Amino acid sequence: MTPYSSLEARFARLSAIEGAAGILGWDAQTLMPEGAAETRGEQLAALRGLAHEILTAPETADTLAEAEGAGGLDGWPAANLAEMRRSYIHAAAVPRELVEAESRVRSRSEMVWREARRDSDFARLAPHLAELLRLEREIGQAKGAVLGLDPYDALLDGYDPGMRRSIIDPLFADLTSWLPGLIAEARARQAAAGEPLPLDGPFPVETQRQLGLTLMRALGFDEARGRLDISLHPFCGGATDDVRITTRYDETDFSRALMGVLHETGHALYEQGRPAAWRHQPVGSARGMSLHESQSLIVEMQACRSREFMAYLAPLLREAFGRSGPAWEPENLFRLYTRVEPGFIRVDADEATYPAHILLRYRLETAMIAGDLAIADLPGAFNDGMRELLGLTVPDDRRGCLQDIHWPSGAFGYFPTYTLGALSAAQLFKAAKAAEPALPGCLAAGDFAPLRTWLRTHIHERGSLRSTDALLSDATGAPLGTAAFRSHLQARYLGA
Repeated sequence: MTPYSSLEARFARLSAIEGAAGILGWDAQTLMPEGAAETRGEQLAALRGLAHEILTAPETADTLAEAEGAGGLDGWPAANLAEMRRSYIHAAAVPRELVEAESRVRSRSEMVWREARRDSDFARLAPHLAELLRLEREIGQAKGAVLGLDPYDALLDGYDPGMRRSIIDPLFADLTSWLPGLIAEARARQAAAGEPLPLDGPFPVETQRQLGLTLMRALGFDEARGRLDISLHPFCGGATDDVRITTRYDETDFSRALMGVLHETGHALYEQGRPAAWRHQPVGSARGMSLHESQSLIVEMQACRSREFMAYLAPLLREAFGRSGPAWEPENLFRLYTRVEPGFIRVDADEATYPAHILLRYRLETAMIAGDLAIADLPGAFNDGMRELLGLTVPDDRRGCLQDIHWPSGAFGYFPTYTLGALSAAQLFKAAKAAEPALPGCLAAGDFAPLRTWLRTHIHERGSLRSTDALLSDATGAPLGTAAFRSHLQARYLGA
């Protein structure tokens, strides 16, 4: 067995362990009884600790050095070896006891967050979040010392390889310079046009679920390798070839669950479309969370809030809910699904105001990691930011800093990837339409094959073969920027 083939076997085992942890994590957020939280935390800590031990073992380092010294690799194997080294560097920087401690605190924090959010009681979460932040800062410092990065960039690199604040800050500054004006103009135009007709409920949960499954199948979701469930916070998780997506239902408003399903199906298609020959190797992984978010947003925002998609959706809704009339016509649905209106909840935000939610969270989490914002001051800082960026007065912490699971689950460095994903999605959809001029008409007919095939070819099947910048430039002909996103918003909301 060559050093490289020995590494492939080792990383395949790591993939299996990570998959098991993924399923346990999915269960913790969907079906697990609350009383099992402590034990589940220990189970996940043990699995994550075992994976860390295998990855950082002296023989891993020795075999990596031997494989790199032997040379003779190119293409996928060479890229895989580079990704193995990257994984090793991130893991070896953090002691196993810190990995396990963070896992235990994270599991407990997530469970307490559910109770705190339900009761709008930030004080209940605060000590757990403070302890988790301390550990995340320690991890960021440990990784940063090895990578030559500040702690936040080191954490960010774990979610989005190669991404740095020096890249994000100019992009976000550009958004901030023109987005408020665009939002104001879009809202003025919509006010002049009058309110769209409301859709009257109730909308039974089981009907919503079946409608979601219908659309998942149309998009190309493989039900033999995944499933749909319910959770407090919609997500896509699970394991390789066992992709679990979730949504949440409201019988007075089906759109939240429906768009949640479409969004998470975009993530799932990326996972199910990864290169089959490399799925259990680092090079077969999704490239990073900016590209992952681009795949959910190209489905939900770019494709499934378009006029063309509404022509396909309208008869499905009428049949599913037994409704008829002008409110259920495609144009009214389009107006409803593209309504620009500031709101408290990030996951329910329209695509124009959504970046403001991310700008705020990015500002707050960089301050927390830097030690400039204490956990006790988080609710006030969050509320101040919502007032500044969206003109809203937050009524309670449930609709404020408790609404997201990210910080209670230790995901510091994740939030900016949502808006980076929106920028990427706009570029990718523009390129896909240029390559497939019939694509809008296909969406009107419920035919997602052209879009799915294009994404499979240019993103999904390429895994981590190249960097995020290279993959995006290969697919669109340009590095990440704001121009395509701005043009998309102007066309959809201003008729420009």
